[in-house]
Amino acid sequence: MAAGEGRRLRPLTDRYAKPVLPLDGRPVIVTLLRELAAAGIGRIVVVVGHLSEQIEALLRGFDHEHAFVCQPEPLGSADAVLRAGLEPPYVVVAADTVFKPGDVGRFVEGAAGADGAIAVRRWPPPGPGRAAVRVEESRVARVVDDNPENPLSGAPLWLVGRAVQDQLPGLPGPPFQLADAFQRAVDAGGLVRGIEIGPTRDLTFPLDLVEQNFPYLRSL
Repeated sequence: MAAGEGRRLRPLTDRYAKPVLPLDGRPVIVTLLRELAAAGIGRIVVVVGHLSEQIEALLRGFDHEHAFVCQPEPLGSADAVLRAGLEPPYVVVAADTVFKPGDVGRFVEGAAGADGAIAVRRWPPPGPGRAAVRVEESRVARVVDDNPENPLSGAPLWLVGRAVQDQLPGLPGPPFQLADAFQRAVDAGGLVRGIEIGPTRDLTFPLDLVEQNFPYLRSL
């Protein structure tokens, strides 16, 4: 999913699409696509919207099968997923997050055979823009948990199986949110796994572009 406006990163994202901004000297979306390819993901569909021409130009010639689909309005994550037109099971990921090497592959392996899966992490912890996810015996019980003691936040990495896919049409909205489809699948008795991964990195605010790149710049 690479269609968002990146409003919290303004004014940077008035001029640049958030996924093309760099972490460690490489656009975030390029690092992510390399990680998806290393995890054995097949065809990749990139859902674009805001400043889509920048993303398409950047990935022109990328050496892994990929296609672009446009989300003309910001109608939510579930709308973006439906526009991709994929048959489950498939992986959904936000195009503005860097995962620890190998975590995407471990997530895919751990999600095998489930009706769906949500990646959870201890860093960054739950907070503004990051909801806690309640996981009980490796199963997701609440996609959005209001327990302030819960240390696990949801990461923008999901596996959509048939039970989740069937919930995507008819969600309340707009915006139409993937979290609602997962919760409906859980409530219907589906096996949705909560799979813990390592810390993730993201560019959320303009200062992050400097701070997150300090280690890389010092290494030059």
